Amino acid sequence: MGQSPVVGGQVEVILLKEDREKIRYTADVLADDGTHLVVRAPWAGTQARDFGFVRFEQGDVFTEHFWRDRWYAVKEVRDASGARKGWYCDVTRPAVRDGGVLRVEDLDLDLWVPADGGAPLRLDEDEFLASGLTERDPFAAARAWQALADLEELAADRFAVLG
Repeated sequence: MGQSPVVGGQVEVILLKEDREKIRYTADVLADDGTHLVVRAPWAGTQARDFGFVRFEQGDVFTEHFWRDRWYAVKEVRDASGARKGWYCDVTRPAVRDGGVLRVEDLDLDLWVPADGGAPLRLDEDEFLASGLTERDPFAAARAWQALADLEELAADRFAVLG
């Protein structure tokens, strides 16, 4: 785990929520320019999860974009046949890499952008408001709301800027 992620290598992604580990998985490093890290990993859940607007299941592949200077992550989701389901976007603090580990702190706000051209769906605003972040860290809360607005802008052209 002490190695730095290199293209073609692997990195361990740890998603934190309020300093607790939410999920941990190994991903293949596709690109890393020192600011923007792109990884690919299969669905890390042990069973399918139906959100109502999308179902994640075994065989799904996530191509995930993390930034060390942005307050969000964008995850393109494709099914086992390669068909794009959409993009699941997390509002996060900027990602931090420590050797072969990438830590990402989830701030509750999320955005789902369906591949079929449907309207983006804001998620978990109630969880964000209940988290107390606005009171504990007003700066981070303001950055989180701005990140959600930035993601909605990127979603307008279905993240074409990511390639």
